This record gives sequence, structure tokens and C-alpha cells, in this order.
Amino acid sequence: MLVGDGARLAEAAGDLQELGLGPMGTTQLAYLDPPYNRGGSFNGYDDNMPRHEWLAYIEERLVAARELLAETGTIWVHLDDAEAHRVRCLLDEVFGVEAFIADLTVESNPKGRQLDRFFAGSHDRLMVYARNPDKVVLDGGIAAAVNPADFPHVDSDGVNFRLLPLRNTNKRFNPMTTPTMTYPLYGDPETGAVAVDPGPGKVEILPVFGDLTPAVWRWSRDRAVERVDELVCRTVRGRSGTRIDIYQRDRHEVGRIKKLKTIWLSQEVGSTDTARAELRAAGVDGFRTPKPEALMRRIIELSTVPDDLVVDLFAGSGTTAVAARDLGRRWVVVERNPDTVRDVILPRLGLTGS
Repeated sequence: MLVGDGARLAEAAGDLQELGLGPMGTTQLAYLDPPYNRGGSFNGYDDNMPRHEWLAYIEERLVAARELLAETGTIWVHLDDAEAHRVRCLLDEVFGVEAFIADLTVESNPKGRQLDRFFAGSHDRLMVYARNPDKVVLDGGIAAAVNPADFPHVDSDGVNFRLLPLRNTNKRFNPMTTPTMTYPLYGDPETGAVAVDPGPGKVEILPVFGDLTPAVWRWSRDRAVERVDELVCRTVRGRSGTRIDIYQRDRHEVGRIKKLKTIWLSQEVGSTDTARAELRAAGVDGFRTPKPEALMRRIIELSTVPDDLVVDLFAGSGTTAVAARDLGRRWVVVERNPDTVRDVILPRLGLTGS
């Protein structure tokens, strides 16, 4: 664990080991929440640099972060709209266009900033890139996003499940575009039993859309053979007539996750006001755009597992360190303002020293 001198990062990536950041290429998550370059000074940073200087300042840190990252790691850069599009171009240059994962929208101010000139800004940008897109390890979902109410049925083992159409509901996929995904299955609508081969009491079932035009299955025939026990057939009475359709029993099992949307709402991850309240409860004030703990926990949970190394190159109020510690990750945060280190970060972590 370390809180170091961030000013030296601009000199050379080779200094990182001297700062205690560990061997190069071992960081699973690098997080940057730099000054947004909107003017003024705060928390020891000059936030009114000429654009070319500010971009050079950011680029040096992106290069340093790339050297820190493991092949499986990701970098997350948090900005608002003022410079985000330019920084995304830098990310393309430093990490490669193919390394892009997502450009997330994070609701930071649900009420909207009413003093903004035209529209009441209410969001930040969170850009995510891979160190190596072929080896990256990243969960796009979390267990908390799964709603048990979406699984209303209960099987004989007491596990909740839902029924998903085996038919591909996207009309772009049809017998003309994907002919190998059209094949007959056989089912008994009275019992719900499904088979891949004909049998007594079973009728042939081909995939059709609701208007009875030909469709295709989501599974190949080989996959249907392997997982036929997960299938059930039912009689469906639609506006275009009666048909027999096949469904997959989709079980709500322990450890199941759901992919997150690319818009993260404040009720899920907190807001700037949430973060300020958290800091006030810790006896800290004076930060203009702190990040809420729920947001940092989500980022860390998505991109790391316990004992992975998390690095924050702009520690600020220390929320990344708090979240990483609570989640059992190893962490390093870098902050150039010694007063912030002494008066904010170390007390929040229950540490002493410099």
C-alpha cells in the first residue's frame, strides 16, 4: 500500500517501481480521475492549463498506466464532456483503437447543474480500454443487477427460472441469412417434453415469428442435443393463430450475473452529492467532484478479483483506496498534494505517516 508523489509520474514510467507501485505489468485496474480542465485551482491542481499542455500531461499518465497494466488489465478514465473526446483519441493512440471496451455515461448530478449555460449537465464519461483486448479479463455484469422477480417459475429442484424463446426474435436472422439454424425439433405440448428426434406423441416444430413467417433457433442442432433437458414446448395463441413454440428454462443459479447497461444511474452508483455526504461523515470537506464509494466498488468488482492490484493515479479524496481495501484488493494511490495525503487519505484509511 502506498500514497506517493504523483508529480514524479510525469518524468518517466521507470520511476514507478521506486514509488512502490510494484513490478511493471502487474496492475489489473488503473483508474484516472484527473482535473477536467475547466478552469480554476483546487486540491493542489491547476485546472486551467493550455489545452496542449493539459493533453500532454494526461498522455504521460496514460503511457505510465499502460506500462503498469497486466495483459489482462483495464484502464478507466473519468472525465466530463469538456475534454473527453480528445482524451479518447489519446487512448486510441496509446492503447490502440481495438482496445476500446466502452464509453460509459455516469449520472453524477441527477438534478442537473442549473448554472450551466445551455443545458443542465448531469453526467460524466467513463472510458474503458483494455491493455490487451485478446487477453482482457472483465465482467460486464454483476449479481446485484439480477432481479429475482424476473424468474417467476420454480423447477423440481426448487430453483427459480424463466422461459426464454428458443426462437431468435431478431428478424435479421432468418432461414435466408442463417440457414443452418433452421431445423425441426419435436415436442409434446401436453407434457412440454422436447426431443431432437421424432417420437411417439411428439409433433414437428419449426421456428416461426409471431406472424408465422419462418424464423431460426438461437441454438445450433448440436447444442440442442447437448441441452435438450433445458427445453420445454407450449401452445401459444397469438394474433396470427395458434402455434407450438419452444422455450429454454433459464435458471436463476447462484453466482449468476447480468450485463450492466452503458448508462449508470445515480440510484445505482451514487452521485457527487452522495460522495460529499460520505466525506462529511468522515470529517472531510472541500472536494468539488469527489466520487461515491458505490461507483468505485462497482468499477473494482467488474475488473478485479480479491488480491488483484488496483492503482489510482489521481487519488484525490482516497475513495478508490477505501473501496479497494474493503473489497480485499491490493491498492496503490498516487496524490501530489501532501496536505491531502496527510489530512484526508491517511485518516480515511486509519493510517498514519506520509
